[in-house]
Amino acid sequence: MLTAIIDFFENLTALHKLIWIIACLSFFWIAEGIYPLIPFTYNKWKHSKVNLVLLASTIIINVVFGMATTGIFEWTSLHNFGIFHMVDLPLWLELVLSVMALDLIAQFIVHYLLHRVKFMWRFHMVHHSDTKVDASTGTRHHPGDFVMRETFALMAIFIFGMPVAFYLIYRILTIFCTYFTHANINLPSWFDKAISWVFISPNMHKFHHHFERPWTDTNFGNIFSIWDRLFGTLVYDNPQKIAYGLDVLDHTKADDLGYQLKLPFDGSIKTDY
Repeated sequence: MLTAIIDFFENLTALHKLIWIIACLSFFWIAEGIYPLIPFTYNKWKHSKVNLVLLASTIIINVVFGMATTGIFEWTSLHNFGIFHMVDLPLWLELVLSVMALDLIAQFIVHYLLHRVKFMWRFHMVHHSDTKVDASTGTRHHPGDFVMRETFALMAIFIFGMPVAFYLIYRILTIFCTYFTHANINLPSWFDKAISWVFISPNMHKFHHHFERPWTDTNFGNIFSIWDRLFGTLVYDNPQKIAYGLDVLDHTKADDLGYQLKLPFDGSIKTDY
């Protein structure tokens, strides 16, 4: 069974991934329209325009990094390089460890650095500038932000020497979790809380999008909440207290694409990072 799954993902095409992105975004777009956490008082299509343009840039970057990723997979396999080539583990355990390692390095660690290193934060501010967080916000990444994230993913692949199928399984899981955690959906509080013990839940991630610290600097995970629990960056409170955006930005330009793309290079915007 596991071998068949791995074979399927080894042959996953860019079209398959695009269909998965559209399916996940559409599903949570509809779900948040039926059960919204915060009632919608804005035009969702107008709001999502900037986020979808940034999604297009992300897809293009993915294609470029896909070629680099293929090269790394071939090199590590040819030279038996990486942790998985040094130890003999069951296939299922290698898969679990690969997903966890990628979530730690390519999500939690780089996300933490995006909040702590000033030049990285200036790119990441674009993601946090959204004042109406919904499913489409999951696609809202400045190209510079996404390049840094993908660079850390390549590092994880190189260190562990994992097969391409494991990376693609991780990417599929990441896409689902990204839209799930950003979606403006109103899950029963007990259910959301239960999810948050192991995985990042929608309410849990919403605190990360609060407009001011300390909440902005918490809940860095994407799939697993264990990293935030382990490193003391987890917060869980009443989601009704959350106000989206960033206090150092002009909220009237949250949906201005030109403003967002130039934001990292705007010296007039002062930030403590």
